[in-house]
Amino acid sequence: MTQLILRDLVKRYGDTEVLHAINLEVAEGEFVVLVGPSGCGKSTTLRMIAGLEEISEGTIEIGGRVVNNLEPKERNIAMVFQNYAIYPHMSVRRNIGFGLKTSRLSKADKNARIDEVAGILGMTDLLERKPAQLSGGQRQRVAIGRAMVRDPAVFLFDEPLSNLDAQLRTQMRLEIKKLHTRVGKMMVFVTHDQVEAMTLADRIVIMKDGHIQQIGTPAEVYHAPANTFVAQFIGAPAMNLFQATGTGSGVRLWNGAEVAVPGLAIAEGREVTFGLRPEDLKTNAGDVLSGKVTVAEPLGSETLVYVDIDGVEIIATAPGRTPPKPGDTITLGLSGTDAHLFDAGTGQSLRLK
Repeated sequence: MTQLILRDLVKRYGDTEVLHAINLEVAEGEFVVLVGPSGCGKSTTLRMIAGLEEISEGTIEIGGRVVNNLEPKERNIAMVFQNYAIYPHMSVRRNIGFGLKTSRLSKADKNARIDEVAGILGMTDLLERKPAQLSGGQRQRVAIGRAMVRDPAVFLFDEPLSNLDAQLRTQMRLEIKKLHTRVGKMMVFVTHDQVEAMTLADRIVIMKDGHIQQIGTPAEVYHAPANTFVAQFIGAPAMNLFQATGTGSGVRLWNGAEVAVPGLAIAEGREVTFGLRPEDLKTNAGDVLSGKVTVAEPLGSETLVYVDIDGVEIIATAPGRTPPKPGDTITLGLSGTDAHLFDAGTGQSLRLK
């Protein structure tokens, strides 16, 4: 069974270390997304897997074989780039077939393979067109087809959707998800977009400053973030975070209100960071928090409301049809059961062991 394993992977440029002991295992057929802000090391990690960046320390294994010193073409991987990297003077057929240039297959077998891949991607009618005659999404499918035609063990995607407009990006995201289900191959996908990560991944690897912050399923990283960085990076809008102090059985908020936190003892006076997702704050359904609406953002099915409460801005969700308006004074109800608690100094979750 093919498996991708990164062990204590380090990357340095001169004396500057940009990746710090990255450890990751990806199983056969798994879709793993590396996500994080610009400069976090996600693309560098992908390029090291592909053999496009030298490894400073550590090992990369693909299918039980250490590939550190192998050329990209020897690693049984295929990579799809952000800028498509297709040849403008070649037809779709020739672009897809380029991945078979060094193959020993007969011409008939090569054409059969190209036709099979084009059928999977819904491009059979476009095989004789040139890239200039294609839309952005169709060009990206050509790039994916060129990767698929080689039948690699691992597909690597380096922000392949970032050049597309919002509607097309959503469409291509769905197509890539369907493709993964159909071909069942291991895929490692890099993006800075947490929506792409949440919708595509079996597991998400969240990175910051060359370190892995958390690895988990979309549900795990959303509902049980390991630290305040993950809590705010995953989720749109971000989790509300504000300072509080322990009371033994719960916390005391900045406005003096006390909230019980079941199942978690927090020492009296201990400083913590208290977090709540906007959807866990109920508008006009309690009296723990009260403040004035400063901004309302209608999204159709719901409205995001920004509420000033004693100088602290809180984001909550309200009904889409009958939302409060800027200037309205509203109350927000909350439950300690929904709360996320983090150490005020380290930012690490107090609920995760």
